[in-house]
Amino acid sequence: MHSELSWYRADIEETFNILETGKEGLTEDEISLRLSKYGYNEVETEKKHGPAYMFLKQFANPLIYILIVAAIVTFFLGEYADSAVITGVIVANAIIGFVQERKAENALESLVKMMQPEATVLRNGMRELIPSRELVMGDIVLLEAGSRVPADLRLFRIKNLRIDESTLTGESTAVEKNDAVIPNEDVPIADQKNMAFSATLITQGTGMGVVVSTGKDTEIGKISELIKESGEISTPLTRTVNGLSKKLFFVIAFVSILTYIVGRLQGFTNLDIFLATVSMAVAAIPEGLPALITISLAIGVNQMASRNAIIRNLPSVETLGSATVICSDKTGTLTMNQMTVTSVYTAEGRFDVAGEGYSREGNFFLDGRQVNASDFSSLAKTLKAGALCNDAYIREKGGINGDPTEGALLVSALKVSSFHLPRLDSIPFESENRFMATLHEMNEDSNIIYVKGSPEKIVGMCHSQFDGRKQVRLDSEQILQKASSMASDGLRVIAMACKPTGADKKELLPEDIHDLTFLGLQGMMDPPREEVKGAIKKCNSAGIRVIMITGDHVLTARSIAGQLGITTEGALTGSELDGMSDEHLLEKLEKVSVFARTSPEDKSRIVRLLQDKENVVAVTGDGINDAPALKKADIGIAMGRSGTEVAKEASDMVLTDDNFASIVNAIEEGRDVYDKIQKVILWTLPTNTSEALIIITAVFLGFTDPPLLPIHILWINTVTAIGLGVPIVFEPKEKQLLMRQPRPPDEPLLLPIIKRRIVTVALLIVIASFLLYFFEIESTQGNVSKAQTIVLNTIVFFEIFYLFNSKSIYENVITRIFSNRIMLGGVFLVILLQLFITYNGFMNGVMSTAPLEITDWMVIILISSSVFFLVEAEKLFHKKF
Repeated sequence: MHSELSWYRADIEETFNILETGKEGLTEDEISLRLSKYGYNEVETEKKHGPAYMFLKQFANPLIYILIVAAIVTFFLGEYADSAVITGVIVANAIIGFVQERKAENALESLVKMMQPEATVLRNGMRELIPSRELVMGDIVLLEAGSRVPADLRLFRIKNLRIDESTLTGESTAVEKNDAVIPNEDVPIADQKNMAFSATLITQGTGMGVVVSTGKDTEIGKISELIKESGEISTPLTRTVNGLSKKLFFVIAFVSILTYIVGRLQGFTNLDIFLATVSMAVAAIPEGLPALITISLAIGVNQMASRNAIIRNLPSVETLGSATVICSDKTGTLTMNQMTVTSVYTAEGRFDVAGEGYSREGNFFLDGRQVNASDFSSLAKTLKAGALCNDAYIREKGGINGDPTEGALLVSALKVSSFHLPRLDSIPFESENRFMATLHEMNEDSNIIYVKGSPEKIVGMCHSQFDGRKQVRLDSEQILQKASSMASDGLRVIAMACKPTGADKKELLPEDIHDLTFLGLQGMMDPPREEVKGAIKKCNSAGIRVIMITGDHVLTARSIAGQLGITTEGALTGSELDGMSDEHLLEKLEKVSVFARTSPEDKSRIVRLLQDKENVVAVTGDGINDAPALKKADIGIAMGRSGTEVAKEASDMVLTDDNFASIVNAIEEGRDVYDKIQKVILWTLPTNTSEALIIITAVFLGFTDPPLLPIHILWINTVTAIGLGVPIVFEPKEKQLLMRQPRPPDEPLLLPIIKRRIVTVALLIVIASFLLYFFEIESTQGNVSKAQTIVLNTIVFFEIFYLFNSKSIYENVITRIFSNRIMLGGVFLVILLQLFITYNGFMNGVMSTAPLEITDWMVIILISSSVFFLVEAEKLFHKKF
């Protein structure tokens, strides 16, 4: 209809005219017409695919394609057991992915839940309670404390109305509302004082407003559209694994065709060369790799959960380990989301106040020295005024009921004493007056008026000030200068004053509020979490940049950033961002790390530009306003305690303790997961390559009896993947993971050192296997089964010794051989299985194996152990040169 208009710029009569409504509300006929034309006041959700589609989608992966080919081929070869094992791996991967996806991505449904179920409206001049989904533009809505705003409203009748918009704007304090026209253009949402926005919470007062936007046209509706547009973000790990899988697929296909052609040229029959080609393909396929990667990620999930980080999808475990930037919300993430008085100014000095949030624990300091607040009369009176001129109260189970600002004043006073005087009357805070006043009974002979409000307003109503002993001449200029100084530190400043009256004064009138005595100023802020500063320091050491993006005031944002150690050259506001091109903003992003008064669109734009510069971006947040950026990020991190359901459902990870420091722990776990995945690849690919090379070499040499049969290859791959591959993921973390720089997002899994290791280890295994095969054939006059059994066991023992090399890519492992008990158990199990297929008569028939002599085992162990010493020597050489 007219949802794109700047309603805050229109006066109420103009608004009524545009919307064709009035203070009595709409008629039933007009309501029905508008509902049929513009639809219900609800956020549309995307149609989701059914369970069958979600399950089948898990198979759409190049590495899974390879496994499917292997399963089909082995089935048609009659190797039903091996085919079943491979099929089991495929299905297990699909089930794990399916379960994870079923839990995820309900952000849009959560937006619907945030809509107020019912709304009080005026229709035909009559007050009605209706479902909020039936609201239409032009409806007149009545607002009261404790309820949520049901649609975007232009306010026109206000009585002490304050609205908590932190989940939408990120501003930590409740916003005072008014109905005055705002003439400026491009006013940020947080500064639109004459507007009320859907799903925000009314903390105080009453009001009326006319509906100007419903459903997807509300600010929350626009956020839902941003979430839709964000789409699915692939993680660095999924991109890297997919790339590796595709390369493996094409390499195996090419080599298979080449093997077949060479075999035909060598005179092999179609059946023989087909079986040889299949053997080569099966040897090269790392069928255990997807399962091992999934197990590594699953273990990482459990480790993170024990450190207060819940992962919603497996690849996100590793993504944190490669993060280069963390874009963090301020309120509730870097700060406690609890207003706290940190500074008090009186004629006796400026006092610093310790303590966090709504805790009553905290001392007072003057010039860095701890003092007893009761020794300073002006300080005690200032705190007492803040406690008594106050409508908030502390809940029995902790926390504050009422306005957060008043809660902060109450807690600061309780750090000294539980002040109490009977209240006789009060003048509530009104935005036009900018003050609140209360009348209290002092004793039989006198009463007292306490007043609090904006410094300018209170000082203007004072004629004297209290210096700690007596009333003295008011120094307005100094007081306002101190108030300005406190505000520049990012504090919200409230002034306190008092006025003694006679005992006959029982009623408080506006004309009584004059000739006051100024007591002091209290400055408050939403304080940073104590542990966050250390966490940000660790991020800096780990090469991870921290950027603050908040809807709060720029002075507050800069102050918090300074306290936390976030390095920045100035700060930018949302309105400044609006005037910048992407190129200009990219330049600013190089040095500016604080962004204030931002909208959800601003946050998403910053994340997008950082990603365009090849950053891996993690985004933290807890509000509705954070959801689009959480969704767009490489990994979105929501707060578990204070976070809205919208933020949680849009995220990849949820912090159960709302602690930014837990992100650092999760980053360490993520880096460890990637380390283990690389170790899995480091161990898997050289051994698979060697098996494939043995088959290819046998074909090129024209062997009718190859050193390995397909059943041998499948046995090796299956048994070693379980007994040797799985234990790698239980390897203890390497030291100083957080001292490394983040890996580049485009860094391949196959690092140069891994490629070298693949070549050297594979060649060593191939050469050793053929030498032993030739020697055994010659010495036993053609006992092929025994020769093949020796080669089979030689390869397995090569894998066992090389497994210990793979405990670290770069570091020597001599002193850490026994550090992983699961690995030792796996080695023991694999050796038992090898003895079983070598000496059990039934297995000899199934596997085409033959018993070995003790001297055969001595040769096998002597030759296969060479890989351990050669690789460790190579590591030592690499470190020195």
